[in-house]
Amino acid sequence: MNWTSIGSLLGFLGVVLGAFGAHAIQDRVEPRFFEIYKTASHYLMIHAVALVLFGLARSGRSWPGWCFLFGVVIFCGSLFALVFTGIKALGAITPMGGLLFMAGWLGFALETRNRSAPK
Repeated sequence: MNWTSIGSLLGFLGVVLGAFGAHAIQDRVEPRFFEIYKTASHYLMIHAVALVLFGLARSGRSWPGWCFLFGVVIFCGSLFALVFTGIKALGAITPMGGLLFMAGWLGFALETRNRSAPK
């Protein structure tokens, strides 16, 4: 799996969705829903960068990358869906994405723990 490419594509998607939010939906949704939208966009961008870095640093394990990717799909996807549909039950699955993000970060730390900084 090319995590750097996937992270780059997610970064592109994050910019597109951020711009869409700022220019197309900000005045069309309730302020609380726009805050949810901004949270989803923010976490999408953070984890896009995380995937790029993971792809550059990775030596063997791929499960942290999968955690980041599925975390984006579940966490960000459920929040975007909540904003566009208004179905509040979608917020119930968001924490599962958050747990995947945490697992990804822990896995990333384990993956790189024995590496020394470049000299």
